[in-house]
Amino acid sequence: MSRPHAKEDPGPEPVDPLRVWFRFIRLNRRVTAAVGAELREIGLSIPQFDVLSTLTEREGLTQQELAARLYVTKGNVSGLIDRLVEAGLVERRAIPGDRRSHALHLTPAGSALASRGIEAQEAYVARTLGRLAPADIAAFERLVLEWRDLARADATDRS
Repeated sequence: MSRPHAKEDPGPEPVDPLRVWFRFIRLNRRVTAAVGAELREIGLSIPQFDVLSTLTEREGLTQQELAARLYVTKGNVSGLIDRLVEAGLVERRAIPGDRRSHALHLTPAGSALASRGIEAQEAYVARTLGRLAPADIAAFERLVLEWRDLARADATDRS
């Protein structure tokens, strides 16, 4: 008796990139809300933390350079910096030979608060993303960097 031919396994169904995009956006919102709640517990908003953490990486930026790094307008950064200066977390220092711009520096209080914010983020990442297998994290990083490069190329092509 002849056996029916086994069907070839076509492999996994293709994944719809738009569906992945929506999941990514929802995950971003969930993660942002969770981290935002943790930052609020130590007295920071996400934009404030963005400024402080960026200045831990590179002090002496001008407001314009900071705005470019954060992908916001200089006007958005200006009011935020004013409030951080008033709170004693950031200071503006004159730049020799440039009367219009100031270098931004963390105060000791700003540096301490930034460290607490970074610790809160490290703890959140350890509880979530950090629980994935190291190989999965490496694969995810590779995909994120590849997607970033495609987004950069798209922005360049459109400008």
